[in-house]
Amino acid sequence: MNHASSSASSSAISTETTRRDFMMLTAGALAAVGGGAALWPFVDSMNPSADVLALASIEVDLSPIQPGQTIKVKWRGMPVFIRHRTAINIEEARAVDMGELKDPQKDEDRVQKGKDQWLVMVGVCTHLGCIPLGAAGDYGGSEHGGWFCPCHGSHYDTSGRIRKGPAPKNLEIPQYSFLSDNRIKIG
Repeated sequence: MNHASSSASSSAISTETTRRDFMMLTAGALAAVGGGAALWPFVDSMNPSADVLALASIEVDLSPIQPGQTIKVKWRGMPVFIRHRTAINIEEARAVDMGELKDPQKDEDRVQKGKDQWLVMVGVCTHLGCIPLGAAGDYGGSEHGGWFCPCHGSHYDTSGRIRKGPAPKNLEIPQYSFLSDNRIKIG
């Protein structure tokens, strides 16, 4: 009788331990799901709103821009320069020795293939965030020059590459794509 009661007692303890483990595991899983459900509205509120997403990209009609002309559009609160470069602008930008550049980057890498005449770049100086002036500076070439930042004296060439001054990098090229020959989407 002693042996049988000991065996029954051991079986009861084993069953009780298994049942207790199952209950703890279930309670932990339910707590995790409940915590996630409670936190989701907070995490979701950090996503950008619909009006902000609408400003994330813009479309620009290029047809009114004449060769040699630069326009400025606003994208995500920043100016974006779009220049319709002439053949001379392109030729001068491609003739630059890469050894002369602080931030070496080929002109071909700054424009989309087959659309060399269109230069699209964020119009914010990479030094301290001022807005450079177009058709100015020491590296403008023979027509419709480069850019000059009047705040601290950075000079950019006709491809938006830093040539002189404190700016450490070239003017940034945003993500953009051609929707047609005369229309681009920035962003």
